[in-house]
Amino acid sequence: MSFDKVKITLQYLMPKHAISRLVGKLAAAKAGWLTTKLISIFIKSYDINMAEAKLKNATDFDTFNDFFTRELEEGARTINDNEQALCYPVDGKISQQGAIKDGQLIQAKGFDYSLTTLLGGDEQTAAPFQAGSFSCIYLAPKDYHRIHMPMAGTLREMIYIPGDLFSVNPLTANNVPNLFARNERVVTVFDTDHGPMAMVLVGATIVASIETVWAGTITPPAGKDIFRWKYPASGIDAIHLAKGDEMGRFKLGSTVVSTFAPQMIEFNKNAGPNTVTRLGEHYADLIGKNDDASVDSENS
Repeated sequence: MSFDKVKITLQYLMPKHAISRLVGKLAAAKAGWLTTKLISIFIKSYDINMAEAKLKNATDFDTFNDFFTRELEEGARTINDNEQALCYPVDGKISQQGAIKDGQLIQAKGFDYSLTTLLGGDEQTAAPFQAGSFSCIYLAPKDYHRIHMPMAGTLREMIYIPGDLFSVNPLTANNVPNLFARNERVVTVFDTDHGPMAMVLVGATIVASIETVWAGTITPPAGKDIFRWKYPASGIDAIHLAKGDEMGRFKLGSTVVSTFAPQMIEFNKNAGPNTVTRLGEHYADLIGKNDDASVDSENS
């Protein structure tokens, strides 16, 4: 048996939830010099560029979680200001993106997964995205782990979906069927001026927490039931987020899957699987309005 097969087998056998919650407690602990030492080792091991962080030294952080969800220095990222362009929501790498065909999204060669299952099993939630498009972006441990809006939107619904906590790295994506539709996740559905958009924050092994800016920590605690929250389209309780606004964050990394309505957007032709993404740069273009609008070549 190859070493890769051993690692995949261990993914099935290990108590992923118990390990993840334990790591979460450790990451949230204020352990003084030990926390500082762990952060220093992590920075060195993953060659993290702390020059772009608002707080630049390991000693600046009380917990490992504070470090992992570190804020960037002002000006470290530029949000594409073309009104006809979407910007990347995260730093990471594109796993797969393209058309949603027959209700299926591509996970990897030989593996597809269900749009309806990904979004929580409700056909009405999935219906606006059938025959639309999707993009899956993987965040590595070294990446900035706050998630931002690729375009302006008003929150319509949030769904917590319990599930497994497999790793979501490329090896697992190529070997575990239905990975993103079986892992624990938080689905956020937005209405935009150009159609509906869903952003799915997928949990993974040792992902200690998924948070949103409007509700705080969604998981943990975990459960066995799907929970749904509805939000008003207008009024003082409506949640409007502008393009580039922070919408959520991961503690200890994972993946964001975005889905869009049919004929709503066209992805950057210069990007595809394995393209490195950088928050704020050119992600996609809106279809049907100002087709001759050009995107700043620096962000293409």
